[in-house]
Amino acid sequence: MKKGSDLLVEALENEGVERVFGVPGEENLDVLESLRRSTIELVLTRHEQAAAFMAATHGRLTGRPGVCLATLGPGALNFSTGAAYAHLGAMPMILITGQKAIKTAKQARFQIVDVVASMRPLTKMTRQIVSPASIPATVRDAFRVAMEERPGPVHLELPEDVAAEEIADAPLIPVHPLDQPVAPAAALDRAAALILAAKRPLVMIGAAGNRPRLVEPLSAFVRRIGVPFFNTQMGKGAVTGGSNLYLGTAALSEGDYVHEAVAAADLIVAVGHDTVEKPPFLMRSAGGPKVIHIGYQSATVEQVYHPDAEVVGDIGASVTALAERLGGKLPEQTRLLELRQRILARINDRSGEDRFPVTPQRLVHDVRTVMPEDGMVCLDNGMYKIWFARNYRTHVANTLLLDNALATMGAGLPSAMMAAILHPERRVMAVCGDGGFMMNSQELETAVRLGLDLVVLVLNDGAYGMIRWKQAVDSFPDFGMTFGNPDFVRYAEAYGARGSRVTSAEALVPTLEAAFKGGGVHLVDCPIDYSENTRVLVEELRNKVPDVDLA
Repeated sequence: MKKGSDLLVEALENEGVERVFGVPGEENLDVLESLRRSTIELVLTRHEQAAAFMAATHGRLTGRPGVCLATLGPGALNFSTGAAYAHLGAMPMILITGQKAIKTAKQARFQIVDVVASMRPLTKMTRQIVSPASIPATVRDAFRVAMEERPGPVHLELPEDVAAEEIADAPLIPVHPLDQPVAPAAALDRAAALILAAKRPLVMIGAAGNRPRLVEPLSAFVRRIGVPFFNTQMGKGAVTGGSNLYLGTAALSEGDYVHEAVAAADLIVAVGHDTVEKPPFLMRSAGGPKVIHIGYQSATVEQVYHPDAEVVGDIGASVTALAERLGGKLPEQTRLLELRQRILARINDRSGEDRFPVTPQRLVHDVRTVMPEDGMVCLDNGMYKIWFARNYRTHVANTLLLDNALATMGAGLPSAMMAAILHPERRVMAVCGDGGFMMNSQELETAVRLGLDLVVLVLNDGAYGMIRWKQAVDSFPDFGMTFGNPDFVRYAEAYGARGSRVTSAEALVPTLEAAFKGGGVHLVDCPIDYSENTRVLVEELRNKVPDVDLA
C-alpha cells in the first residue's frame, strides 16, 4: 500500500524533479517523509517567497518547472509574489501547498484560507487534489500546462488527509515531449515579403526569444539575414551582444540612443515580444515603422503595440523558415549600422570615472570586467537594473537575469542561488540594492548551508533609490524613501559568509576578484552615487541631437 504523498513524490520523480524548495508545515509532514525516502533533495529556505523565486528561476534557466513546497494559509500566501513573478515572467513552476483535512474539520477554520481561489489570478491552473488515485494524472497535467507556451506557474493543493490516505496503486503516466505548432506558410510568405520590401528593417528580440531552446535558431536567423537588431530588457542575451549587428537594449520606452534606430527604421520584426514588459518602444496610431509580430502566441494588442502582421507558431521554426526565404536577398543595412558606434559609445560614456561612491556606469563596466563570458549576473529590482540593461554586454544567453515583468524586489539573491546550484562551474553574482537585498537577506544562511560559491554585491545608498529618483524628477519633495542599514560586512559574517567593503572606485574590481577567488558566499558592500540618473537619463537624453540623418 502507498500513501497519497508517496504517489505525489513518485509522480515528481517521474517528471525528472531533482529538488524541491520550500518551508514545510504540519500539513506537509506525510509529503516530507515521502521526500525523505526519495531521490529528490529538499532545499529548505528561510522564507516561502525565496523558495518560489528559486523554483521560478529553475524554470527560466532550464525550461523545466521548478517545484516549491509550503504549508497552508500563511505559508501558501507567502508564495503569492513568486507565483506572480513566474506568471508575468513566463517561467514554468509547480507550487505545492498543504491544507487541513477535507473529510473532517477537527480544527474548525483554524489557518484555513481559500488558497485555490487566491492562486487563480496568479497561475495558469490551480487545483485541489481530492483523491490519491487522481495524483498521477493531476501532476502530469500540471507539468504539461506549466511548460506549454506561454509557460508559467501551476498550483496544486494537497490536503493532509489525502496525503495520508492509503491506496493499492495508481500507475504513473509516461512523460512525452511537447511540440509547438508551426506557423502557416502563408503567414511566413507575407512576413518575408514585408521584410524584402522594407528599406531599413530592424529586428527586436523580446522576452520569449530568451527561451533556452532558441539560442541557436535565433542567432542563426540574425546572422543569415544580416539585419541589425536590438532587444528588450528580458530579451537581452538571446543573441550575442558581441555581434556587429547589435544596436543595444531598450532599457527605456523612448528617447534613448537606441530609439534613434527605432525611429529611423521603416519595419520592426518583433521576435517574442511579450507586452508584460515595460514597452521597449511605443507604436503610434499613425506614422512610424510597421511591425511584424513573431511569437508562440498571437500578439496582445495594446495602445502602444498593435502589429501590422503576425507569424504565430514555434519561434525557432518560424525564424528558420524566414531565414530560408530571406538569406542572401537583403542588402547590407549600412544606414542603420552607421548609428551603431554612436549608440554604443554614448552608453559607455564615463565608464572609467574615478568618482566615489561609484557611478552606475563604472559599476557596470567593472562587473563586466570580472565576469567571464558565461558568468551569470542576477539582478534584483532597482535603479541599477536600467543601467545594466543599457550598458552590460552579454555574450552567452541567459547570463544577465533581470525581471522587467513583475519587476519585484527581493528576487535577486534567490535567483542567483538557483543559478549557482545549476551552474556551479560558473561565476555567479547577485546584484541587489540595499532595499531589495534586505527583503530576502535571510537566505544568506541558506546559501551558506548549501555550500554555494556566490558573490552578493549590495549597492548601498540608504534609500529606495529608483522611486526616490522618480520622486525628484516629478518635482515632489524628498520624503519617505530613506532608511538605515546594518553593517553589511558584519551581517554577512553573522550568517557564516564573508564580507568586504568597497572604499574607492579603484578597489571595486580587486574586491570582486578576491571575493570570487576566495570561494563560498561573499557579500560586497559598495556605496553608489545615483546622481548620474538625472544627468544622463533625463537631461542628456532630453537634449541629445542625432549625429546621423536617416530620413
